[in-house]
Amino acid sequence: MQVINTHKRIFDSTPKQVGALIDTLASSADRLWPNDQWPAMRFDQPLIPGATGGHGPIRYRIEEYQPARSIRFRFLSPSGFNGTHAFEVSEESPVKTVLMHTLEMNTRDLARFSWPVMYQPLHNALLEDALARAEGALGYDPTVIKWSFWVRSLRWVFSAGKARPQQVPEKSLNTDTGIIEC
Repeated sequence: MQVINTHKRIFDSTPKQVGALIDTLASSADRLWPNDQWPAMRFDQPLIPGATGGHGPIRYRIEEYQPARSIRFRFLSPSGFNGTHAFEVSEESPVKTVLMHTLEMNTRDLARFSWPVMYQPLHNALLEDALARAEGALGYDPTVIKWSFWVRSLRWVFSAGKARPQQVPEKSLNTDTGIIEC
């Protein structure tokens, strides 16, 4: 089964400001990944092509990284996930910048069923939380998409009843760097 899944936000910010969020992924100062609510993104080395890691049961390798512009990962697991996912920054107009996450893969075997039933709802919720975090990190009011009953149920089951409730990211400006901190 072919899967193309995209999530994006448009900001009244420069590409450099939005791209800086990508550069913090998997670091102790991560301003994009919602690791306060989801399994943290971690790698065996800095953000460079060839670094391996992932989040929770999802494993991947960095295939391409252009600082402050894009990062693309190739799935290593779960079995049956054949493809990539990526964050990309693009200038829509001189005053508008897009941050987009795109997942492109072909599923096979059990993944043809586990993706739509389990992984896709969790993936969609996680990515919307990441984009809300990006909004807060850039000084905007976060647009939080409420988790569905199914997402809350899956989180409860996989955490053995210990899943944290959804939170709204906060915004705060670091005036020394001009970067907003969550």
